[in-house]
Amino acid sequence: MNQSRLRWARTVRLWLAAAGAIGLAATLSTAIAQPGNALSIANVWDLSPLFRDDSAWAEAVASLKATLPALARLEGTLGKDAASLREALDTLSAADRQLERLWVYASAQQSTDNRDRRNQERVSLAESLEGELGSSVAWVDPEIQRIGRERVEAYLKAEPGLATHSERLRRALRRAAHTLSPDTEAALAAFKPVRSASAQARTLLVDADITWPTAEVDGRKETVNDTGYEKLRQHPDRSVRKQAMDLFFGALGQYENTFGVTLGATVQAGVIEAKLRKHGSAVAASLAETEVPEVVYRTLVAEANKGLPVLHRYFKLRQRMLKLPDMHYYDIYPSLVRLERSYPVDASARLTLEAVLPLGEAYASQLRRALALRSMHVLPAAGKSGGAYQTGAFGLTPYVFLNHQDDYESLSTFAHEWGHAMHTLLTNQTQPFEKSNYPLFIAEIASTLNEVLLSERLLRTAASREERLFFLGQALERLRGTFYRQALFGEFELQMHDAVERGEALSGKRLTEMYCGLLRKYHVAEQGVMAIDPAYCQEWLFVSHFYRPFYVYQYATSISAAEFFSEHILAGAPGVREAYLDVLRSGGSVPPYELLKRAGLDMASPAPYEAVVRRMGTIIDEIERLLDAAK
Repeated sequence: MNQSRLRWARTVRLWLAAAGAIGLAATLSTAIAQPGNALSIANVWDLSPLFRDDSAWAEAVASLKATLPALARLEGTLGKDAASLREALDTLSAADRQLERLWVYASAQQSTDNRDRRNQERVSLAESLEGELGSSVAWVDPEIQRIGRERVEAYLKAEPGLATHSERLRRALRRAAHTLSPDTEAALAAFKPVRSASAQARTLLVDADITWPTAEVDGRKETVNDTGYEKLRQHPDRSVRKQAMDLFFGALGQYENTFGVTLGATVQAGVIEAKLRKHGSAVAASLAETEVPEVVYRTLVAEANKGLPVLHRYFKLRQRMLKLPDMHYYDIYPSLVRLERSYPVDASARLTLEAVLPLGEAYASQLRRALALRSMHVLPAAGKSGGAYQTGAFGLTPYVFLNHQDDYESLSTFAHEWGHAMHTLLTNQTQPFEKSNYPLFIAEIASTLNEVLLSERLLRTAASREERLFFLGQALERLRGTFYRQALFGEFELQMHDAVERGEALSGKRLTEMYCGLLRKYHVAEQGVMAIDPAYCQEWLFVSHFYRPFYVYQYATSISAAEFFSEHILAGAPGVREAYLDVLRSGGSVPPYELLKRAGLDMASPAPYEAVVRRMGTIIDEIERLLDAAK
């Protein structure tokens, strides 16, 4: 996933500076950059390129705070002439870049140890400063809108330096119908830290405050926190999987009421702002930010529901291969075939490099150079956040956050996160800072396509029937987890927001009921395909993405796009590789839906989603043939 940046648009992505990464990497040993040689991966990242230490960070906070009055005094100057408009936007952009560095340093520190109060306080200060900056510049869009489209176009022609801000100006003009008065915009911006408190409360509960249970597994004690749970739910022993789920959701479920308040507040805040801005719905407001039509979201959910028979077929295949008398929710995650293979981080780097070769030698070489830097925090640790993400500041190397456990899932996550990094690298080679902020709708294509290429590379080199079955099973699970599971999450978000928009109240128990209904539908509990134990209906408490409303659907749209591009790239279809790389190079210079249409994909049509369902059916067919041939 991508870690959020603090910017005007508050979109979510990460940053890698092409010039900075390549310049530093060029000083490394040329032997490191040669294909086939081993990479030595550092386990802990170096944040000193952001700030030399905590005191330098504090000085930068004070410096940025001191500039806020000057930013506010720019109000009223934008329409004076083209030069004044450029000067003001350049100044605002510089402040935005500084805030980004402050945020990345603070959030990176906290995610490595949530227990340290200094880390918590830095994040709180960064979020507070975001609110102050947002309040200081809340007048910008309304003022651009008062200048009007005709004068803005004239200024763009008269002042070449405004070209870097052209998308910023176009978006401001487009938002005119949904922009409030300067005072109201300032008030909303100032309240951003308050609105983010629900997500922060959820993070601290899960990563710092909850006392997680332990389980005796394979002769050692395992802490069943989010990282431990994700590991143990894959365990080949069914009793261990059940124990892990029971312990994890038993501990988490005690806070159902609290999480109901935190998530309910996030949903209500989105609904209220959508109404204030005169959007038809919260989902319409969210998608309008990146100019993705609402029909894309609705089509995804509809097509996922149409494709449920193939998902149910997969569950029956899983029951057959695992030789189970019945299927429970804790039977989804173990590998269909056991493969005793470890993927340490160095091996994950090598396999990822081999997998991306179809994207060209230049792409692979740039990835190798970035991997050679101290840019990752690799191993799980006490107090460390779960999951994985990538973050960074423009002009610097990206930072990749992992909880690497040397298994296949860790390998796949490694390829995923470095897909984000390469997207940023290509964007920053071609776009200025002001146009490099690509939206998630495009971002997750880059990461997911890397996973697809990794899967295809492993399938091509499988040395035995068992290996091939293992990798086919992993491909199936990727499609289930990235397409169907994220579509389920997306449908849950629609139900939550639709309920509030109808004037209905949310509570922890109501959210559990909603989520349980979807679990049962997607897993056909009524037809006996899979049993859904009531305790697992609290799984929504586990999903942090819900605190970024209408975020997760983009994983499902992205795997649809990634399957399209990878199929054609691997087949050597003329022009497709360059068309895909051009999507990555475009950054935020073109609205994402339009950008994909230019590359031959209409994400509002059923076709991309139908292709994913067909791909899943094809893999099931092959597995069944391999199983039948072995009888």
